[in-house]
Amino acid sequence: MAEATGGPDAASCAHAQQRRDNGGPRYLLAAATTGDDRRHHHSRKKGSRRMKSVSGKVVLITGGASGIGLETGRRLASMGAHVVLVDRSDIPADVLASLPTSHHGRHRAFSADVTDSASLEAVVTEVLSEYGCLDIVLANAGIAEAGTVAISDVENLARIVEINLIGVIRTVHATLPAITAQRGFYLLVSSAAALKTVPGQAAYAAAKTGVEAFGGGLRLEVAHKGVGVGVAHPAFVRTPMFDSQHRIAAVRDGIEELPWPFGVVTELSDCVDTFVAAIVRRRRKVYVPGALRGVDTVRGVFTGRLWDAILRPRMRKTVPALERGILDSRAGGALPRQ
Repeated sequence: MAEATGGPDAASCAHAQQRRDNGGPRYLLAAATTGDDRRHHHSRKKGSRRMKSVSGKVVLITGGASGIGLETGRRLASMGAHVVLVDRSDIPADVLASLPTSHHGRHRAFSADVTDSASLEAVVTEVLSEYGCLDIVLANAGIAEAGTVAISDVENLARIVEINLIGVIRTVHATLPAITAQRGFYLLVSSAAALKTVPGQAAYAAAKTGVEAFGGGLRLEVAHKGVGVGVAHPAFVRTPMFDSQHRIAAVRDGIEELPWPFGVVTELSDCVDTFVAAIVRRRRKVYVPGALRGVDTVRGVFTGRLWDAILRPRMRKTVPALERGILDSRAGGALPRQ
């Protein structure tokens, strides 16, 4: 566990909010909120579909060591949020220190595995002890490994589903009581892969489609409790995970052959802009790039018989080339496991 701080402690989430409402400084959220405080805090937010600000909110981000998770954390911290980064690997102190503390934010980093509910529950216990509440969860942890089913180890395929889908379910389950208490918000990261079918990412697409379905069901289950659930559908975003796959010529060629907008590679900062706006506005769905919204309305075209007929003639050459490229990269050590 690591810590970066920019301000003094305060008594509770509700008390800190009250000081902000009165024009006072934005203090750290530290001790547990009392039942009366929570009811008062909830009454102010009841019926509100949008957050006026993330300032003073406690945000937990899985997959927070790099890429979308880390950069979204930095942006939210710059807006006054208290950011909790969670990753299966230890988050270096200098990475945590890179989160802005100019708004008296206090940020923490924890090592936890989204495939292990006990480790997630331990983090939530620490967060509630430290801050007194939890307002927002960005369920962002995920892995990707290029490869067809035929050339992939079955345990690696199962691991993709375990982290990308079951990890989201475990994250939500561990945090749901705390988020419900705050009438908070979830942003669950699905993918553009849920909107289409292409070779080389069958397990990944299955997991991300599951995230969307899980988010949709969860949204209906918790709406009457004032909890919001958003699902994000990013396509390719320039992150370390993307770069590791993009080094393979066959993967690059496959991306270039995808029809617009599936082949668009979005800069990380632009993706973060979209994610932050989705969190502040408690959006139901968000797309990166935004053109994917139109695709979602006609997704049957990209998952149905016509789509198969369009792609099938090219697959006789494309799939073997993809498999050769991936196997060569694995043999040469150029394709790290995520």
